[in-house]
Amino acid sequence: MTMNSINPATEELIATHESMTAGQVEDVLAESRHAFLGWREQSTEARAALIRQAGEQLRANRDRYALLVTSEMGKPITEAEAEIEKSATNCDFYADNGARFLADQSIESPAHESYVAFEPLGVVLAIMPWNYPFWQVFRCAIPALMAGNTVVLKHASNVTGCALAIEEVFKAAGFPNGVFRTLVLESKDVDQVIEDPRVVAVALTGSDTAGSKVAAKAGALLKKTVLELGGSDPFIVLEDADVDGAVGYAVRSRFQNAGQSCISAKRFLVVETVADRFERLFKQAAEAILLGDPTDRNTKMGPLARADLRESLEQQCAATVEQGAKVVTGGERPNRKGYFYAPTLLSGVTPEMPAFREETFGPLAAMIRVKDVDEAISLANDSPYGLGGNIWTRDVAQAKELARRIESGTVSINGMVASHPRLPFGGVKRSGYGRELSSFGIREFTNVQTIWIEQGPAA
Repeated sequence: MTMNSINPATEELIATHESMTAGQVEDVLAESRHAFLGWREQSTEARAALIRQAGEQLRANRDRYALLVTSEMGKPITEAEAEIEKSATNCDFYADNGARFLADQSIESPAHESYVAFEPLGVVLAIMPWNYPFWQVFRCAIPALMAGNTVVLKHASNVTGCALAIEEVFKAAGFPNGVFRTLVLESKDVDQVIEDPRVVAVALTGSDTAGSKVAAKAGALLKKTVLELGGSDPFIVLEDADVDGAVGYAVRSRFQNAGQSCISAKRFLVVETVADRFERLFKQAAEAILLGDPTDRNTKMGPLARADLRESLEQQCAATVEQGAKVVTGGERPNRKGYFYAPTLLSGVTPEMPAFREETFGPLAAMIRVKDVDEAISLANDSPYGLGGNIWTRDVAQAKELARRIESGTVSINGMVASHPRLPFGGVKRSGYGRELSSFGIREFTNVQTIWIEQGPAA
């Protein structure tokens, strides 16, 4: 079978990649398992040195990798460059802190001595999406590698060029053969990899539908999983908020990466007293976004990554409008080649509508007017998802209390949700389970091993 990489801005074929044969898959898994036996014995200092070198490789080749990201999935070149740098920063972070996170922890107990060790598990299968084709992989792989695991990547088929380039990064950095490998496979062929006894754990970033399938397969085999899935993040604006500041962050959060982000703010819950101003300013800012060629450094929003993604978003928008919502701005395809869709704001959205109930993976914002803070919190939690949330108010003390009432893995107060290497990242409900990044993320794919030592006999 073949997989095509198509430039979403021009609809032109970039490259065709042949899916690996069963024999090639076998070779990758055998090499990865063999590499684990040596890699686990490397000191944390030795692993850290190679991880730091991977970051240096990313920076040295930033322009080439960023252009590849832009060509394969349509991200504006400035955002693609920032993604490469963020991936390199993650390498730096774990090179600096990984040994500390993995150090034995002494614990007082009835034993003469007791402590906890963090030992690697083995071959980790990373199933990654196309929307941040470098960052998602490095967010998952670097802590797993630092912990002493080996990683096999199954990337989204439309960013196969990025997947192969990432393998190139690790080879150029000097990692032993097999420590990081890329599998060029279609999604339908993933089950056979999960079933392979050499694969001991699975990390997936993607839709909740994909997460359910992977969790069921891995769970039946008693294999550890970490799932970072979809989101429909609420963005709450209270009556005492800095509305101008809130709008700036709201527009950035919703339309960055053409809205193709699990942690984009998607449902804007605005208290009635400031709703008119928020809607007016949001409309103005959305209409000022420069849509165009993603290789142009002046472009602020590129196309959606695939034609089917745009079609799905159009269907969600149309269904929401049919049920009574109003198009404030956007809601249509620009008259140009490529998978573009205008930055869109819908008002009058209610909880039963698709733009509220479903994840909208594209540049569509749903605005809901609320009477007070309690209604805002209630509607924020009225979602199957729980990845991130945002609160805007000048009363930070109150916001800290409200944050604990929001059912999500992250809450941003007077800002926007973003992942950072120093902080754990993940969700609840249908947004998944487990955590990536920080000390929490590096320990997800370890055996948290208790060592108990009794008092020896007297000499």
